Amino acid sequence: MKIAIYPGSFDPITNGHIDLIQRAKKIFDKVIVVVAINPNKASTFSVEQRMDMIQKSIANLDGVEVDATEGLTLSYAKSRHACAIVRGLRAVTDYEFEFQINAANEFIDPSIDTIFLFSRREYNFISSSAIKELFEHGIDISPLVPKAVLDYMQQIGK
Repeated sequence: MKIAIYPGSFDPITNGHIDLIQRAKKIFDKVIVVVAINPNKASTFSVEQRMDMIQKSIANLDGVEVDATEGLTLSYAKSRHACAIVRGLRAVTDYEFEFQINAANEFIDPSIDTIFLFSRREYNFISSSAIKELFEHGIDISPLVPKAVLDYMQQIGK
């Protein structure tokens, strides 16, 4: 079984993330969406809230799991017997950051590949930060996020 992990902060998950999960699932038997816990990064939503939003957003996708980790993504991938880490690229700035992370991962364990998927044109401008900012300014974000995220944001007013 070919297993891939798709790590990120997902604060919150967007339709761009969902698109990447669906596309990764066409390549791999199982995709594990991993909420990467970074104690140095302030998050709007708790890990539990992020995992709940993701779970509700992918409920119709077979072969996709949700989990969280505090450690190195590569260590998590090894513990789950993943053969690949899936990452999305929106712009050149994403590439530069991901290139450095990939180089470090290859140094640690070259047996786990990093697969880069370009975001679709309609999702290039979407980021979790942009979603939160648009919402705070009263912009309708419903075309950009799964219903579960919109419901969450409306309930807690974030």
